[in-house]
Amino acid sequence: MNLVFFGSDPISLPLLDWLRDTPPAGSRLVGVVSQPDRPKGRGKKLAPNEISAWALANNIELLRPEKPGTELEDWLRSHDIALALVMAYGHILKKSLLATPPLGFVNFHASLLPAYRGASPIETSVANGEAETGVSLMRIIPKMDAGAVCDAERVAIEHNDTGGSMREKLAVACVPLIERGLPALLEGRAEFTEQDAEAVTYCRKLVKADGALDFNAKADELAARINGLFPWPGGFCDYQGTRLKVKSAVAETGHGAPGEILAANVDGLTVACGEGAIRIYELQRPAGKMLSVGDFLRGFPLDSGTFLDGGELTKLVSKAPFPRHV
Repeated sequence: MNLVFFGSDPISLPLLDWLRDTPPAGSRLVGVVSQPDRPKGRGKKLAPNEISAWALANNIELLRPEKPGTELEDWLRSHDIALALVMAYGHILKKSLLATPPLGFVNFHASLLPAYRGASPIETSVANGEAETGVSLMRIIPKMDAGAVCDAERVAIEHNDTGGSMREKLAVACVPLIERGLPALLEGRAEFTEQDAEAVTYCRKLVKADGALDFNAKADELAARINGLFPWPGGFCDYQGTRLKVKSAVAETGHGAPGEILAANVDGLTVACGEGAIRIYELQRPAGKMLSVGDFLRGFPLDSGTFLDGGELTKLVSKAPFPRHV
């Protein structure tokens, strides 16, 4: 059975390596569909994304349509594609395309559905203080992340995890999921269960303003926000007019006015919150590098009793889909 993969994000590279090296007997990956080349780097030269580069390096036919349409449907038919696998492709797929492969389209979504449908499930699950997340294998239907689910690989979120570290863990988690799921899909024995409509939550595409820190929030809420939004957009606040970017933090006990610096030393920067305090471990100032607080203080002193200024925490999770402009 011929397979095709749709994707544009490096999170699916371990999955692709598995498809190349150990596909189920009688199946093979014959094509990759990704986004067109985009300008990159200082010179803004056109360059392939990591998924396109993988296909080129492995001599697998690569298609990069600006929008998936009838020509892609024709290609699927001409190559006898039985099943399409998708992860972080970046396009809405039409009904006619979804109906082309006999076994349909299945998607690897980086959350434990029905929670965190939408564009930023990894970062938002960490930023929302979840204890675990995972990757769900689901049917694609013409409604955002709403298809029936046949399996999921669960992954714990540790206290020191960031959005970036969880992205790496979930990339690896795709492998056992496809090991279990692909043979069942090809043999017609995969069982799909509809999502619980009452448990659905949505996340959205992140924007730079989401990194603004509100020290009136509870410490555990603010620490989760800082960790979840690293590396992008990254948590940030201001100190006497200088923008500081924050990488990692934990909640702890402490008392003071929100935003008050309680301690600044090699062990970290302790800042009072609306309830409790957070200890920040890494900081970055404009045009500087991300440094441990101990190293940062050598060139940029932060005095106890002074204050960090923040903003208001934006809404990242909703029971209803976010408007497109948010």
